[in-house]
Amino acid sequence: MFKFRSQKEQKLEQTIDKTALFFGLMSIFLCGIGFSIITPVVPYLVQPYISNPEDQAIVVTLLTSVYAICVFFAAPGLGALSDRYGRRPILLVSLLGSAIGYLVFGIGGALWVLFAGRIIEGITGGSISTIFAYFADITPSDKRTKYFGWVSAVAGVGAAIGPTLGGLLAKFGYSVPMYFGAIITLLNLVFGILFIPESLDLNNRLKKITFVRLNPFTQLLNILSIKNLKWLLISAFLLWIPNGSLQAVFSQFTIDTFNWEPALIGLMFSIMGVQDIISQGFIMPKLLIKFSDSQITTLGMVSEIIGYSLIAASALFTYYPLLIAGMFIFGFGDSIFGPSFNGMVSKTVDPSEQGRIQGGSQSIQALARIIGPVIGGQIYVSLSHAAPAFMGIILIAVAASVLNKGRFINR
Repeated sequence: MFKFRSQKEQKLEQTIDKTALFFGLMSIFLCGIGFSIITPVVPYLVQPYISNPEDQAIVVTLLTSVYAICVFFAAPGLGALSDRYGRRPILLVSLLGSAIGYLVFGIGGALWVLFAGRIIEGITGGSISTIFAYFADITPSDKRTKYFGWVSAVAGVGAAIGPTLGGLLAKFGYSVPMYFGAIITLLNLVFGILFIPESLDLNNRLKKITFVRLNPFTQLLNILSIKNLKWLLISAFLLWIPNGSLQAVFSQFTIDTFNWEPALIGLMFSIMGVQDIISQGFIMPKLLIKFSDSQITTLGMVSEIIGYSLIAASALFTYYPLLIAGMFIFGFGDSIFGPSFNGMVSKTVDPSEQGRIQGGSQSIQALARIIGPVIGGQIYVSLSHAAPAFMGIILIAVAASVLNKGRFINR
């Protein structure tokens, strides 16, 4: 009997198109790199077009918010189009758009050109939903969780490599990371055109695209109408706002406060990315043995508050070791909060509702990452460099109070 199951598993593995699998993983890897490779150099690309130095932080955070806005609106539409016309054309067009976005951003020449580049890249960055659908098409259902785990791991590796790569390439010019991103994306596009088959069978395609499938706000309204889930999602939304602010303003913060160079900024981001992989891969399994999802979520929130406190102190005392310690503690809290939060969300609803709930949760996270950078940039300039970190302390404290209202979920 054991031998029969083993042969069956081997047969299932053989049905997976290895070329398609490689293309999908490479695409998600490039998404991870693409989002993070520009992080160390954005302030330097913006600087020539800003007459008032105080406005630089606001423009940097607005560029982050514009990208998030485009992803928020584009993801449902690209997913629906891929259901109707197939995954392959949507993925290829998205790769082409990303390459153009990198190129436009790198060429620059005016501030509006930088925003145009991020808008183009953000619209095609919404292809992440199509990539997940692509993997669902090419993998057998009993192996899908394993391959989705690969997707998360590969995206994490891309996000960890991106900042260091961007910082190192910036030594040859601040636009070089953008040109590098355009080149590798075009190479993946050529590979896809030449070798990648369509994964969605004609019989399984959507017959008609409705407005509801294109509207991201529909997901938000639907998910917030579920009573048992409301407080949990509101608390996560409050936590994600300062998280998005910190990510957007971090590079400018280190330049203004400690005069860091792009390579050092990129290295810091990459170390945080590696820490995230280690925390989720090795520490979380041990925590889950001893603690519940709710307890781990609380631990994550407390860690983030401590992290924000040290980051604020680093600005007040102009002492970068406090920043490094704060970022590590914050990163640990952030890395364990996400999986435990998703676990709490998934246990709140029936299996038939999982797709809708997880999709709505992602929409709320995207919305927070739109609002966070805008608020963070404004208070960074108008109040102090430590203000975004203080905002994190306050909002997470409120989030913990809100989460307490939903404790009945885990009973």
